[in-house]
Amino acid sequence: MDPFAFLHGASPLTLALLASLVGGTIATTIGALPVLVVGRLSPRTSNAMLAFAAGVMLAATVFSLLLPGFALAEPRFGDRRTAAAAMVAAMAAGGLAMAAIHRLLPHEHFEKGPEGPGARRLARVWLFVLAIAVHNFPEGLSMGVGAASGDAAIGIGVTLGIGLQNLPEGLAVAMSLAGLGYGRGQALGVAALTGAVELIGGLAGAGLLAISQALLPLALGFAAGTMLFVISDEVIPETHRAGFGDSATAALFTGFGLMFFLDVALG
Repeated sequence: MDPFAFLHGASPLTLALLASLVGGTIATTIGALPVLVVGRLSPRTSNAMLAFAAGVMLAATVFSLLLPGFALAEPRFGDRRTAAAAMVAAMAAGGLAMAAIHRLLPHEHFEKGPEGPGARRLARVWLFVLAIAVHNFPEGLSMGVGAASGDAAIGIGVTLGIGLQNLPEGLAVAMSLAGLGYGRGQALGVAALTGAVELIGGLAGAGLLAISQALLPLALGFAAGTMLFVISDEVIPETHRAGFGDSATAALFTGFGLMFFLDVALG
């Protein structure tokens, strides 16, 4: 019996919502649950968990978004060079869109501090929520595009990768908030709330493909660009700024290698 038989007749919107719910909201919340009982994480451990998440995200960007997108783009554009150029352009558009959001939306990093217009006028907990929302929206977008693509391998690969990295990320975020003095229940609630942002991203991803399925390769490239921006501009600098560069690099390699193995083994 096929355990996913009930999904075969589901609409792309339903698939996108399910993927972003499971890989985003549920995975983040489950990952954050130990904050209710764990005393504290050392800064090195918390940092390594975020770096592991970055490695998984990076592998998912390449193997679950860019390469499948290129494989779909090549027959549609007629030759490899045009297809590759189109994917690079879509990826750049995704990165530029995230850069614009990053500049316009006030938010705060655990190490770098507040950024964006009016950041110092907002309560710190809401700045963290906005920062992680900026981080999580591209993940939801990627899952939405993957799930609504009609290709189960793409949808499952993206959802698995993002869900996997949301487990340690959810705990690292919740424990960091608890370490800043927020109650453990509040830290769990904030982590769960940031995971819920991925539902919005999932809807946006499905919306891109609702315009036209012909946009699928470019939508995958755009989603990859948003993810790559977050990895490069947000996660990796944060993990190295704390002074644990060696362990962060090792954790990133571990996350990347694990996601590569899973992608190949399950593909």
